[in-house]
Amino acid sequence: MTGYSHTGPGQQLQIVVVGHVDHGKSTLIGRLLYDTDSLPDGKYEEVKAVSEKRGMPMEWSFVLDAFQAERDQAITIDTTQIWFRTAARPYVIIDAPGHREFLKNMISGAALAEAALLVVDAEEGVREQSRRHAYLLHLLGLRQVAVVVNKMDRVGYAAERFHEVKQEISAYLDSIGLTPTAIVPISARHGDNLARPSYKMSWYDGPTVLTALDGFHPISAPSDLPLRIPVQDVYKFDDRRIIAGRVESGQISVDDQIVFSPSNRIATVKSLEAWGSPQPPIRARAGQPVGITLDEQVFVERGDIISHVSSAPVLSNVFRATLFWLGHAPLAVGNRYRLKLATDEAWVTVEAIEHTIDTQTLADEDADHVDRNGVAEVILRSTEMLSLDAYRANPATGRCVLIDGYETVAGGTVSLEGYPDQRRQKGPKSENLTAVEHLLTADGRGRRNGHRGAVVWFTGLSGAGKSTLAMQVEQRLFALGMQVYVLDGDNVRRGLNRDLGFAPEDRVENIRRVGEAAALFADAGVIVITAFISPYRGDRDKAREAAAEDGFHEVYIKADLETCEQRDPKGLYRKARAGEIKEFTGISAPYEPPETAELVVDTMTHDVEASVDLIVDYIRDRLVIRNRPTAVATGR
Repeated sequence: MTGYSHTGPGQQLQIVVVGHVDHGKSTLIGRLLYDTDSLPDGKYEEVKAVSEKRGMPMEWSFVLDAFQAERDQAITIDTTQIWFRTAARPYVIIDAPGHREFLKNMISGAALAEAALLVVDAEEGVREQSRRHAYLLHLLGLRQVAVVVNKMDRVGYAAERFHEVKQEISAYLDSIGLTPTAIVPISARHGDNLARPSYKMSWYDGPTVLTALDGFHPISAPSDLPLRIPVQDVYKFDDRRIIAGRVESGQISVDDQIVFSPSNRIATVKSLEAWGSPQPPIRARAGQPVGITLDEQVFVERGDIISHVSSAPVLSNVFRATLFWLGHAPLAVGNRYRLKLATDEAWVTVEAIEHTIDTQTLADEDADHVDRNGVAEVILRSTEMLSLDAYRANPATGRCVLIDGYETVAGGTVSLEGYPDQRRQKGPKSENLTAVEHLLTADGRGRRNGHRGAVVWFTGLSGAGKSTLAMQVEQRLFALGMQVYVLDGDNVRRGLNRDLGFAPEDRVENIRRVGEAAALFADAGVIVITAFISPYRGDRDKAREAAAEDGFHEVYIKADLETCEQRDPKGLYRKARAGEIKEFTGISAPYEPPETAELVVDTMTHDVEASVDLIVDYIRDRLVIRNRPTAVATGR
């Protein structure tokens, strides 16, 4: 043995070892443990005896391959964790399976790690699983990656072959945004360049594997991120209700005002509790378990997220996710799965598969399903409100898992790009409000006008024909003697909503104001036609709630993206494709078509006149009052 030092004062670091099957991961770890004097007493002799019994040279992979099935098949099935030290620090090293059938275990191992070693065979070069494992490291957010080019003895320790493999793996890692901290040529079986430089590769002057490991940095607990505590449970001790959870990010103190999501209930921290502590703490930071009591009784349940009021998570029932699919049955639009977010669980439906990602070429591909071991960007929708953090904003709470039955079928990361925060205020900001009752009734206005007031809400992509049809329908209804007015998107943004931009939150507020204004028009007996993209179903549902019962009629002006881009009456799609317009619906922001619109008008198959006829006939059938009296109703 080398007698490598066992003293190491540094913070423990968790490392995952990944790579294509048979590229030598377990051999690398076994030899590394031997070279650092980290093998348990008798383990070396045991492995040597087993190797000799099987008539093979010293097989270092037997150090970790704990299952007899693994020894017989010479593959690693489950993840294995083992501890060792260098002069710099202690390590927990995770040996993850390379065979494609055990990718679920590989993901479980990688999710625990702070850094990674990617093993590539010098003879075989970069293989499919090499790329897939590298992409998964990227997907899981690991940014500290070193590459070891193993089995250099098989290629005669040739510098030329090392540089070929180095160039190939560097190009792939660069394409997915990973920069390796080191690329080290080694022979794990013979110990070359593991603990100390090898004279057989004198042409290499870079770090050894141990030096590369010691160059990694432990990821500090994310105390500087917004507070997030997923509630594990609520316990009752004596007369106290203690809310228990682990601080995943940020920090919490006594007297902090906190909000529970998604219920939006607010309370103040009365005390913090720590088991086994002689004195109650006044503060808890990321990584610490904590118990919390409140200044008032608030209903809290497992799965709630605790945060500060000023930096709460997004509330939404729809979000994007990048998923690695592990299920035997394909992922398909319309399928329902159980979603796990921290300690919360909810049913979600796959609303759309935006595209799949080829982990070898990184090409985006359109698909209507995702096969096992595929990567895809999808849209998931829940029937309930979810507390969400984008992975880029908070890795601690930005990961998700899908369950089918009792099987984990996908893991991935959350993205909220293009979707607004649906958090609702607990009540109106203004106080001392008293509703004023009108002396005129809706029936009285309807009899006077000959029709009921209503909101006729046009929705559809830009270029579908909303504004054109709205103006034509307005003219036709006016000629029929009806009280009618159009609220058009561009016109409203010139006045009432001139202070709003096009970010998701501004879109939400834009539609909220229009919905309230349209409801007032309808209450006054006017047929108000709105012509807005209004991309989010949730916002259109709120506009429906603002209108009187049976007074809201959603009209889907239907045209697909390709047709709208060909029309492009305002040149907006061209600018969006050129990157001149950010957050443009259909290109860089989502559009959620109606599921149960009262009327669908397909402008790809109907011309303007036919479309107007459909809408006018619909309005006359539902809003005109037949045989109206001549007397004016006052409502008294």
